[in-house]
Amino acid sequence: MGTQTTFHAPGNGSDFLGWRVSRAGTTEIVYEDGAARRMIWRVCSHVDEVGMAEAMQLAVRANRVVPTLMDELKKRAINVERLTI
Repeated sequence: MGTQTTFHAPGNGSDFLGWRVSRAGTTEIVYEDGAARRMIWRVCSHVDEVGMAEAMQLAVRANRVVPTLMDELKKRAINVERLTI
């Protein structure tokens, strides 16, 4: 069975985290808050799908999704850079 790649916040489900592979072949993490904010990060290090899934699952359940995501990715040595959209 594959690794889960999308996560919604429990309850109201307005926060969304997921990852995708871009046309250029790079892995990107996408965050949407359900209102107006969308953020995208490019994964700059080796892609650890299990580690990313764990980090995203913990983050989407937290009150502060983005800071928690950054902390969890850092713990797992997954380097990202924010893209402008």
